[in-house]
Order: sequence, then C-alpha cells, then structure tokens
Amino acid sequence: MATTFVLLAGMILGGSKAQQLIPTFYGNTCPNLTTIVGGVLQQAVQSDIRIGAKLIRAHFHDCMVDGCDGSLLLDNDAANGIVSEKDATPNQTIDVDIVDDIKTALENACPGLVSCADILALGSQIGVSLAGGPTWQVPLGRRDSRTANQDGTSAIPSPFDDFSVLQRKFRDVGLDDSTDLVALSGNLRIYFCHQHYFSRIGTDPTLDPTFSDVLAQICPQGGNGNALANLDSSTADDFDNNYKTNLQNNRGLLQTDQSLFSTTKASTVANVNRFAGSQRNFFDAFVQSMINMGNISPLTGSNGEIRANCRRIN
Repeated sequence: MATTFVLLAGMILGGSKAQQLIPTFYGNTCPNLTTIVGGVLQQAVQSDIRIGAKLIRAHFHDCMVDGCDGSLLLDNDAANGIVSEKDATPNQTIDVDIVDDIKTALENACPGLVSCADILALGSQIGVSLAGGPTWQVPLGRRDSRTANQDGTSAIPSPFDDFSVLQRKFRDVGLDDSTDLVALSGNLRIYFCHQHYFSRIGTDPTLDPTFSDVLAQICPQGGNGNALANLDSSTADDFDNNYKTNLQNNRGLLQTDQSLFSTTKASTVANVNRFAGSQRNFFDAFVQSMINMGNISPLTGSNGEIRANCRRIN
C-alpha cells in the first residue's frame, strides 16, 4: 500500500519574491480536482502502464526550462511568436496527449480555473501512486506561461551529460546536486529509453557485462535505431527503489544514472546506497524532491494565465 505524505509547500525556488503554493488552492473553486484527474488517469493506465511516468517526465522537463509554467505544452504558433519546446531534442519523445484529456475533463467541471502547469504536477503525483509509489499533497496555484523557450531546453539534463554538468544543471535551478539529483534520477523507471541513449554497450567498464549482453540483444549494432529498453530491468512496471539497487550492481541503463554511483568520491554514492537500502527512505526523499522541483519559479498571482487549451495561449 502506498504511503501517504502530508507536506506543506516550500518557498518558490529561483525567484526573488517569497511566495507559496498550497495543496488547498482549489479547495473552494474545484473541490473534486483530485477525483477528476485520478479518474482520467485510472482509465488511461488500463491501456498504457507508462502514463504516470510520461507525466513525471513532462513535469520535470517543463520545470527545468524557466520554471514550472506549462510552457512545454505549447504547440508552434507563428502568429504569437511561439516556437514549441516540444520540437527540441530533449523533448522529441515527450508524449503529453493525456494532458489534453485531463484538461477537457476539468474544463467541463471547473471551467477556466485549473492551470496546465498544475495538471502536470498533480498528474505526476497520481501517476506515481497508481504505480505503487507514495502519495502526497501537491502544492498548487501555478499559472500558465504565454511564451515558450525552445533554446532554454539545453538546461534539461541529457543522457550524454557528464557528472559535473548533471550536477550543475540541478544547482542552476535551485535543486540539491546530491539528494534531489539521486531521488529524481531514474524516476522514469516505468518509461522506456531509445537506443541512441545506451551507446555504452560493450564499451563502458562500469556496465555489468551480463547486462551489456542483454542490451546488445535488444540493440544490436546496426539494428533498429528506435529499439526500446526498460530503464528498470527488474521491476519495470512498478514504482520502487530497485533502480538504485541496479546502480549498485552496475546495471544502470543510462550513463548519467550510473555515474551517480560509479563516480569516485561523489556525494551521490551515499544517497544511492541509502535509497537502495530502504524503500521508505527513497519514497520520503522522492516526495520532497518532487515538491522542490515543482516549486521552481512558478507563475502565480496575476502572472501568466489559465489556458483553456494547454496547447495554445488564450
């Protein structure tokens, strides 16, 4: 059974004015918010077990570019000068169709009230819970950006980043480069990774040889460039701490994740060991890190807007 965490919102990161998001933001205006979002996701997960992971990934990629403002969701719109972030390399495998379904349901029940940025945050929490992970009270009250920043997607951690770059990208947005980094890395464990991300096969000494052979079967040299592999080879469909255990055994699919354990004297090694040794410790840290991430420079008050359609500005 998933553990419930009740956490208050922290200070907004990356901004000069201290504000707070609160879990009860829609308590009076859209009291059935969680039930509505949960209903859409429970239906969707019947046909796509990865739906929660897709939302987490979209939420993370959104927050890393100018904060958690829903800018990732905007389509190209030449008339309004919007060049979509979804077309940038880090986002080309992002799938946000489920957001449209959630938004439609919310507009029917609570028109003009719930932001697309909050849909990403709340949907991520519900998706984690549906996969057997923890549940928590999500700080809400974000508003949606009226602009996108495709160039800014370079701030999103890449599978090709070395360890120091990975740490810097977390620090740049106010996240901790050890605890938050380890807790959030590999959180796509029920998602899949494209072939060009695991070029380490047969060449990386930190990759377990047996695991390397397994990957070579999935991704033979000169084979299908769109081959897929589970990020977590042991419990691919569950939200748990096994991905951290895999790192201890040199079975991290992505070099960026394996570097958290294999980088000599890195502060992240102790956190990998701590989370691998206790699922409760991992869940506690993951929840706080998700809240920290969700507090990166959101638009609040009169800033931004509440989009009627997450793909375009009003």
